Amino acid sequence: MSMDNSKKSQHGNLLINSLPPYYGTSRIMQSLQESQGYELDDLDYSLDEVLNQLFINTSTWGLATWEHELGIPSDSSKPIDQRRSVVMSKIRGVGTVTVSLVKNVAEAYDGGKVDVTQYPEKHSVTIKFVDTLGIPPNLDDLKQAIYELMPAHLAVNYEFSYSTWLDVKRAQWNLLSEFTWGEVNTRRWN
Repeated sequence: MSMDNSKKSQHGNLLINSLPPYYGTSRIMQSLQESQGYELDDLDYSLDEVLNQLFINTSTWGLATWEHELGIPSDSSKPIDQRRSVVMSKIRGVGTVTVSLVKNVAEAYDGGKVDVTQYPEKHSVTIKFVDTLGIPPNLDDLKQAIYELMPAHLAVNYEFSYSTWLDVKRAQWNLLSEFTWGEVNTRRWN
């Protein structure tokens, strides 16, 4: 990271203030401490940036490493939050398959509340998106994760919520002109 030279270096100020007072008037010493301070500022920023890559929720350029380690195909064209949710879901999806595990994995993708209902007599599971209206943007990634997680004999069904005409009717009609039909259908009107 290149520091903006019009700003004072944080570390440069610390360095100059740690010297004896008679150096306070020396332009050479101030310049030297300021230039060293910029280097320390860059180092501090770089260390924070590397540390951020060790945690999924703050990882950016390090997501490719997470994906590689977990056997997830890396797709840099996807938004970072979707890529993070795939990684998080893969990590959460380890262990015996239970309703709470499926719920945990699905919520990692959706970011909202998800209800999971098991129907043993039908050999199926239904995942219902409660907080999200419409189809979640990374549903295909979620389906792939659930496919890898679930036993082969169980069918998985997905339920989505949409605004009803009653919801729309309750809204003021003059507000509707601001939205497309897709936005009207996936917006909460209550």
